[in-house]
Amino acid sequence: MSAAAPLAGLVAVELGTSIAGPSAAMVLAELGAEVIKVEPPVGGDDARNWGPPFANGASTVFNAFNRNKRSAAIDLKDPAQVAALRRFIAAEADIVVQNLRPGLVERLGLDAATLRGDKPSLIYCHLGAFGPAGPLKDRPGYDPLMQAYGGIMGITGEEGRPPVRVGPSLVDQGSGLWGMIGVLAALRRRDATGEGCEVGTSLYETALAWVSAQVSTYGVSGRAPRKLGTENAGIAPYRAFEARDGWLVIAAGNDNLFRRCAAALGHPEWADDPRFRTNPDRVRAREELNALVEAVVATRSRAEWLEALMGAGVPCAPVLGLHEVCAEPQFEAVGMMQHAPDSDLSLLGLPLRFDGERPALRSSPPALGEATARVLGTAPARAAE
Repeated sequence: MSAAAPLAGLVAVELGTSIAGPSAAMVLAELGAEVIKVEPPVGGDDARNWGPPFANGASTVFNAFNRNKRSAAIDLKDPAQVAALRRFIAAEADIVVQNLRPGLVERLGLDAATLRGDKPSLIYCHLGAFGPAGPLKDRPGYDPLMQAYGGIMGITGEEGRPPVRVGPSLVDQGSGLWGMIGVLAALRRRDATGEGCEVGTSLYETALAWVSAQVSTYGVSGRAPRKLGTENAGIAPYRAFEARDGWLVIAAGNDNLFRRCAAALGHPEWADDPRFRTNPDRVRAREELNALVEAVVATRSRAEWLEALMGAGVPCAPVLGLHEVCAEPQFEAVGMMQHAPDSDLSLLGLPLRFDGERPALRSSPPALGEATARVLGTAPARAAE
C-alpha cells in the first residue's frame, strides 16, 4: 500500500449530489478508497450540467469534485434497484456518504439506522442542511443560503454595499471536510472495536464554525461585527491597499512588523506616534492609519512596494486574478495540478502529501453509469486500485 493511498482496500458508496457530498467522497477516493458514486440514470448528478464550460462530457465543477470515482446509475424510484444497492452496501461497503434531501434516505431504507442494522461495522456519514433538530431541520440547503443564514455574508464585503458571497463554495467544501474528519476518526475506532457509527455534520453547523471568532467577539462586546472588506477586525494595518498599477495586501500582525512596515513605507516615525504605538492603539485609530498608508502606497507600483516590504520582512502579497495565480512559479512548484492518465483533463489534487508524495490522479471523473453492473450484481467485484 502506497503511503499516499492509505485507504486502499476500502469501498465507499456516495449518495451525493452537487458539492458537499461529492467533495467529501472525493477525499476518500484521493486517499485510495474505491468510491462508487450513485447517480440518477437520467442526467446524473445535478453538477454534471452546471455549465458551460464543459470538459470530458461534464461541467468543470463536476470534474473538480469527482475524480478517481466510479459511477453507478441507480433509479431510486425502482424498489428492485434500491434493494440491490442495499445488498451491495451490506456485502462490500465500508463507508456511505450521503447528502440527499431531508427524509429521502429514510423513505428508501438507505438511512444510517437501516443500513447499520444490516451491517454494524458500516460507517455512515450524513451531510445535512440545517442539522437534525430545530424548526429548519427539514429544509434543504445550498452554499449561498448557508453563507446567508450562518452570518458569513453579514461580515463579508464592505459597509454600505450589497451582500457578498465568498467566491468558493466554502460551506459545501467545509462540510465535506468535517464529514471526512469524522469518518477517519470512526475508522480508527472501528479498527480497535470492529464497530462502525453514524458521523453527522451539516452545512449550517459548518457555516457557524467559520464565524467562530466573530461569534466570540459578539458574545464579549454585544456588538455585531461590521463588514471590513479585506481587513481584520483585531489587527491594523491588515488589508489590501491600491498601488499605482494594482492591489497588494499588507499584514503587519504585531508591533515589530508594524515598525518594519512603517520604515519600508518611508515613515519610520509612525511607529512612535502615540496613535499607532501598539496594535490596540492602531485598531482604535484604524481609519487614520489606513488613510496614511493608502496615500503612500498609491505613489509607487505594486512590484516596487512588494520588493520593499518583502525586503523588510513584512508579510505582503499581490492580489492576483486566477490567470495570474496559474502563471506563478510557486503554483507550478507545489505540484498540485495533476494530469489525468485517461483523458486530457488537468485538475488540482489534494493539498496534502504523505512522505512528500501527493495522492495521485488515477482516473478522470466517471462517465454516467459505467459501474452500474457492479452495484446491481451483474458484474464481478473489482479490486481497489
